[in-house]
Amino acid sequence: MNPEPVYKKQLAIILENLIKIFPFDAQSIKSHDVKDEKLYAFINYAFLSALTRESDEIEGTAEEFRESLDYQNVINFYTNGIKRIHRELSAAITTNPQFLKNITEVSNWLQTNEMRSDISEIAEHMWKIFFPEGIGIFANTQRAISDLRKKRSVKISKLNDHPLESPLDEMIFTSNALLTVPSKTNNIEDHGFSKHVKEILLQAIQDKQLYWYDHPIQIGVEPEKNEVLYGMRALNEAVAFEKQHYSAPADKKLTCILSASVTHEKLHHIAKDYLEEQFHRDQNLEHLNLYLFTETETDLLIDEILVPAAAKYLNKSGEEVKELLQVFGVDGEYGRHYSFLKAITALWQVFVDPSKRATFKIDLDQVFPQKVLVNESGLSAFEHFGTPLWGAQGVDSEGEPVDLGMIAGALVNEKDIHKSLFTTDVPIPEKIETADELIFYSKLPQAISTQAEMLTRYNTPEYDGKTSCIQRVHVTGGTNGIFIDRLFRYRPFTPSFFGRAEDQAYIMSILDREDTDLAYVHEPGLIMRHDKEAFAQEAMKAAKIGKLIGDYTRILLFSAYSNLLSAENFRIKNWLDPFTGCFISKIPVTVVYLRFALKAMQFFNDGKDQEGIEFIKNGVRRISETLRFMDEDFENLYRKERAGWELYYDLLSACQSALEKKDPFAISLREKAEEIVNNTHLNI
Repeated sequence: MNPEPVYKKQLAIILENLIKIFPFDAQSIKSHDVKDEKLYAFINYAFLSALTRESDEIEGTAEEFRESLDYQNVINFYTNGIKRIHRELSAAITTNPQFLKNITEVSNWLQTNEMRSDISEIAEHMWKIFFPEGIGIFANTQRAISDLRKKRSVKISKLNDHPLESPLDEMIFTSNALLTVPSKTNNIEDHGFSKHVKEILLQAIQDKQLYWYDHPIQIGVEPEKNEVLYGMRALNEAVAFEKQHYSAPADKKLTCILSASVTHEKLHHIAKDYLEEQFHRDQNLEHLNLYLFTETETDLLIDEILVPAAAKYLNKSGEEVKELLQVFGVDGEYGRHYSFLKAITALWQVFVDPSKRATFKIDLDQVFPQKVLVNESGLSAFEHFGTPLWGAQGVDSEGEPVDLGMIAGALVNEKDIHKSLFTTDVPIPEKIETADELIFYSKLPQAISTQAEMLTRYNTPEYDGKTSCIQRVHVTGGTNGIFIDRLFRYRPFTPSFFGRAEDQAYIMSILDREDTDLAYVHEPGLIMRHDKEAFAQEAMKAAKIGKLIGDYTRILLFSAYSNLLSAENFRIKNWLDPFTGCFISKIPVTVVYLRFALKAMQFFNDGKDQEGIEFIKNGVRRISETLRFMDEDFENLYRKERAGWELYYDLLSACQSALEKKDPFAISLREKAEEIVNNTHLNI
């Protein structure tokens, strides 16, 4: 018997009941004309109708508005979505007969029980199909936290016998700045820019925008809203505290590498000048040595250091080598600069300063609250880095060997730190509030993961921080680090196509190894204060819709990436569950389309028509681009980038060996590298 007609009928019942739970004003939506803003809502509603019953409303709308490109793109998106959903569900049923049983069970239950059940019980049933990671958590959150801690537990077999002794000397801090042009309403003459900055800025404004980021820093923004100034000022103060706290020499400076990802190409030429001018006006950062890399500088390192090294030491030359090395750069999606900020420290160790042993990334809206750290954790920020757990060896809960060569801290929101340093920044949600949360509800496993992994304290026999600890899977973009020798050994990276959760994707590149796994050790008390709401509320509000859509493309990319790395038995997903793994779905296209359509309906039902239109326009463009990329280029680009990073570390290893032998060519490369690096130094 062909299962397709059965699942279509059952899916229709499920969606009909879902819409009853969160009723939409269908009559208002249907009364439209071509000039009516409700037309987008109608097209979206017609998509849901087509899934709940045989409907030709989308096709009729396509005929009616065939001359309108905007509407036609939206219509094509939804009609293609219906085909993709049915194709995906048919495949899921074919490969897993239990999936059809789940669909039938849920549809039967909804018909019998829906109106007499509370929303959390309905969610438990809906999630059997769409979001299995959330099942059982509402009923017993404490057990879920305890179970996850056990899953993440590590028995220490050997502590690091050579931990960091002087983090200020041995570490490189990194962070990323996102820069864009001023808004057109800004008067560039009013910002006091130098002539050079002003001239290039006027040219950049006229150029085509190449990249889009959630909330980049507009050149010319008020100093109090400039994240680079804010973050570096706070880091400078943290280092000053360290010097006073443990009497480090006054002339010591922390090395900090910034990458500048720009939206317009010409901004490469003024990023350094602009930031130097801003720092000069703001204050002296006397405790930092700051270096800034744009795509211009990374290209120089490729052309003048890496490509010649490939020809000399690996006998590899030509355009293919240069093309592979393009993984080393800072523009584009977030995954690209994230990988760069780790990888640059390996080059730094080889060519600039061999004494550097580790790197730690922070976000620019994060601050070390040093006095609170000392009072509540007993250690300052830099003292935490000296833990012998970082670099320890152990055995995980599945009996597999792990190398704790990475480290991860946690965050506390600025508004909550008065309660305690150990206050979760992601509280457990109390209830389901919108229809799309019955399809996907990541905030629930995120809260569980935050409490289980990030807030564990080593003060019990089970987790004492000497013979046992927690490894981290859930990390944030800031507050994580790695020993540089582990970069050479394991060669982790985030593929450049990740525009969201690039931090979560980083570890996935090394989970397919057959030997020892590289892991993050959890360091209790290594907590940064997250100040995003304190000074960037406008930027956060402006980025709301972009972040929502990024969440949807994240499901598509994480699911495809996991399958590419380990198609067998969802091994990687099972390890990353519940939070990171919840973005790896067996039916990602179905989940994304349903989430998207239900969220769009909510905007219109709440009277937020303009937000709904912006949401649909941007979502259609970005989700369509992601699906097209997955169909055409995904696997090839991943394999090319993995080969690029393998080449990068092979080159650095070869250069390191040559320098140890005092090879003249290697010495000349080091001199060139030092010259390029010196030119990135910010005069502050």
